[in-house]
Amino acid sequence: MLSNTSRRTFVKGLAAGGLLGGLGLWRSPVWALNSSGQLNELTGTDFELFIGETPVNFTGQSRTAMTINGGVPGPLLRWREGDTVTLRVRNRLKADTSIHWHGILLPANMDGVPGLSFKGIEPGGVYVYQFKVRQHGTYWYHSHSGLQEQAGVYGPLVIDAREPEPFQYDREHVVMLSDWTDEDPASLMKTLKKQSDYYNYHKRTVGDFIQDVGEKGWGATVADRTMWAQMKMNPTDIADVSGATYTFLMNGHAPDSNWTGLFRPGEKLRLRLINGSAMTYFDVHIPGLKMTVVAADGLHVKPVTVDELRIAVAETYDVIVEPATDAYTLFAQAMDRTGYARGTLATRAGLSAPVPALDPRPLVTMDDMGMGGMDHGSMDMSDMSAVDHASMNMGPMQSHPDSEKDNPLVDMQAMTTAAKLDDPGLGLRNNGRRVLTYADLRSTFEDPDGRDPGRTIELHLTGHMEKFAWSFNGIKFSDAEPLRLKYGERIRLVLVNDTMMTHPIHLHGMWSDLEDENGDFQVRKHTIDMPPGTRRSYRVTADALGRWAFHCHLLYHMEMGMFREVRVEE
Repeated sequence: MLSNTSRRTFVKGLAAGGLLGGLGLWRSPVWALNSSGQLNELTGTDFELFIGETPVNFTGQSRTAMTINGGVPGPLLRWREGDTVTLRVRNRLKADTSIHWHGILLPANMDGVPGLSFKGIEPGGVYVYQFKVRQHGTYWYHSHSGLQEQAGVYGPLVIDAREPEPFQYDREHVVMLSDWTDEDPASLMKTLKKQSDYYNYHKRTVGDFIQDVGEKGWGATVADRTMWAQMKMNPTDIADVSGATYTFLMNGHAPDSNWTGLFRPGEKLRLRLINGSAMTYFDVHIPGLKMTVVAADGLHVKPVTVDELRIAVAETYDVIVEPATDAYTLFAQAMDRTGYARGTLATRAGLSAPVPALDPRPLVTMDDMGMGGMDHGSMDMSDMSAVDHASMNMGPMQSHPDSEKDNPLVDMQAMTTAAKLDDPGLGLRNNGRRVLTYADLRSTFEDPDGRDPGRTIELHLTGHMEKFAWSFNGIKFSDAEPLRLKYGERIRLVLVNDTMMTHPIHLHGMWSDLEDENGDFQVRKHTIDMPPGTRRSYRVTADALGRWAFHCHLLYHMEMGMFREVRVEE
């Protein structure tokens, strides 16, 4: 049976693509699509882009989106490795704007972050981006000004490789996932500041309590509930913004608008998966069809075949599929199970396949947050600095920076942490499907730098759920000093997640070389996912002079302080 939120998502899709369209009151969102239902594609070396406002209707209600060339998403840009591209971006908004080329290596003044790499593009103004393309693969681009990304300023980017790639396919489809709200993004953020769990419609009920007593006993259940209450947290807080306000989109289509990617029988398809959402992690699978992952964040990996993968905000994955029947559902459910994006791979337009039910909602546990093994009855969780270490039956304790102590912006600290590279993640463990993990990702090349890091920088991801405050080491961006790197040095970055939320961390301008649990190079990425209770390390070569952004890619977390400047200096 559909939950209230999934039923609401279904009705939204029906209104957008079915009933209203049938009554002639609404038209499909054609502004971003060509006649075959695919994204408009711009190719070559010279591009004209304009950022403005466009009427849209994803939910049965007319709204105004901020758009690139009139579309949500913006046009698919196709470049070639080795070319020099020129992109003139014109601002038709009443506010400053910008475009950041996510994961692209380029000079700092081309990176598109107002206040760091340039001043931004004023209303009526134009900024000319020009740089040589030094890589290939699947990427995306988006505004780095305020909350414009949530309002629609984003689009897909594909760079064709100069040399033949180590896999074959007959046809490709770009699949861009995103989240849309009819609310004004600024109002949504104010709501989160006033009540951080406002969009959490999956809070536990009396029925859940009774069920837990039956499974765990009265004492354990009461102790668990008491602990969560003292922490002023909720184990159902998987996502800050849910299907209560979001409609989840696939290439600009609501679920029942049914975006369709065509293929011919016998063809191998390359799907370029992009998570261009503001706040939503998606779990992607295609019932009846396996996916062979061949690239992560634009770069080739050793092929691994899976049934399902979790794609963090801002990540990209390339997968090869071999459809054998006429139609398959491409299903991307939100990590908190409050809705989904959906499309169809089909041999002809108009076909569809059964849409699976949403998986059960997951719950965050104390073990997930790196706080397992606690004697719940002997702990005062209202003051994390007062934790009685003797009351724990755990391994080595995680250390924390002094800036976290007695800090009103920090509501918890992980006590024991691990890399958890082989963990499928919340809601994906033991679900009967083979799920991709970070441990599966192995670059097809050796460590491109080869040097051991000369120094280590450890940063803790910190926050206060009730206050909706986010930071590194308990220090929000406005109060933080830049991280200073010397040009050419090789460093090790260690991230520790002290929160109950999952955070995708993105460093601009440089690659992030994730290490395995032995400290060996594993895979090169531009965005590192950090689930609760994790401690993950990666190497960075400071080979790009200038001022760069380093932040959580959950848009409202970044805006609320989980952001640092990285300066690479001579």
